[in-house]
Amino acid sequence: MPASFLHGVETVEITKGARTIQTVKTAVVGIVGTAPIDDVEAANRTINTPTLILNETEAVKYFGKHKNGFTIPQALQAIFDQGAGIAIVINVFDPAKHESVSDVKVSDIIGSVDATTGKRTGMKAFEECYSLFGYYPKTIIAPVYCEEATVVTEMNTICNKIRAIGIVDAPVGATVHDVITGRGPQGTINFNTSSERIILCYPHLKVYDAESDSIKLQPYSQRLAGVIAAKDVDRGYHWSPSNTEIQGIVGTERQLTSMINDPSSEVNTLNEAGIVTVFNSYGSGFRTWGNRSAAYPSSTHPTNFINVRRTADILHESVEYSMLQFLDYPIDDGLIDSICETVNQFIRSLIGRGALIDGKCSYNEDKNSATEIANGHLLFDIEFMPPTPAERITFESYIDIELLKSLGAS
Repeated sequence: MPASFLHGVETVEITKGARTIQTVKTAVVGIVGTAPIDDVEAANRTINTPTLILNETEAVKYFGKHKNGFTIPQALQAIFDQGAGIAIVINVFDPAKHESVSDVKVSDIIGSVDATTGKRTGMKAFEECYSLFGYYPKTIIAPVYCEEATVVTEMNTICNKIRAIGIVDAPVGATVHDVITGRGPQGTINFNTSSERIILCYPHLKVYDAESDSIKLQPYSQRLAGVIAAKDVDRGYHWSPSNTEIQGIVGTERQLTSMINDPSSEVNTLNEAGIVTVFNSYGSGFRTWGNRSAAYPSSTHPTNFINVRRTADILHESVEYSMLQFLDYPIDDGLIDSICETVNQFIRSLIGRGALIDGKCSYNEDKNSATEIANGHLLFDIEFMPPTPAERITFESYIDIELLKSLGAS
């Protein structure tokens, strides 16, 4: 309806066209565990509260130095050893409740929700991270405690809610036979899952401990989380974490046979069972080895590749967050065109970075009935394909005697 009478000139600003989509943060590791906060100044102590840690100085300030039995300081050091990334940390050790770290139970790690206050504890507190920081952790670890199957189950639930990847260790002392049979119904360890949001790690890693001047075992999960974060910063989340040198270790719990061209080697057998392991051959250093989540081999869909699953998560989450600027606008052709072009502009930027091979967003009139539109509901199609990792390279070689004809030709 025209405005009130005007004898003059006016300008009405119309907002239309594509908007910017901001990519969500990826190099963020979520850690749930225990810290010796008795050694931390009272003002810096946090219990069951997500705490953002940007560097090693803050790690010591809020969670202290490593002590036997506590998991958080060691995990933070392992992550920062890889050279990049930030952490969101939840400490469940409460001196008012636990006399010693051995009193911490699996239920403390899993956490709960207070029915009266809505306060979340343990792993469940990761659900509060977006309101606190504007992003969620994209990998979650619970070193040592993840060796319990119930923790893995809850980790998978949380990862599904916040679109993260959980990294899980086999128990200390497990053999190759134990971890492979652990993938089946007769397994006795925490590896019986087929989730594409869980990465299974084996074996533990050997790390030099300066304080005791000795070599000690540490969980693989915390260093793999650091590798993923560093790879995100250096190369991008669309790169596989496999075949990357692990910093700060001197060996592995078990020496595994590692041959790049031997399908019967132990590292290949572990990968074939959906387990990420360590490749260590002559002159190679210690390298992460494995592209696939626990979904493999049950699922052969491309999302069983770790980098494909993560790229899909980043695309979906970035697009969803960006739609706040369009929600509750009147539905018309301009709105539909703006949404499509906004998403397509973002997809084109991902293609340009190499994060996608191709993709598009489209509006299909056949899927948007008058009834649904009248109810305020629009449906768009997104098609995309991230690059899969070059996991297998094959050469077909021929001995061609015809090539002998070239002898003496020069």
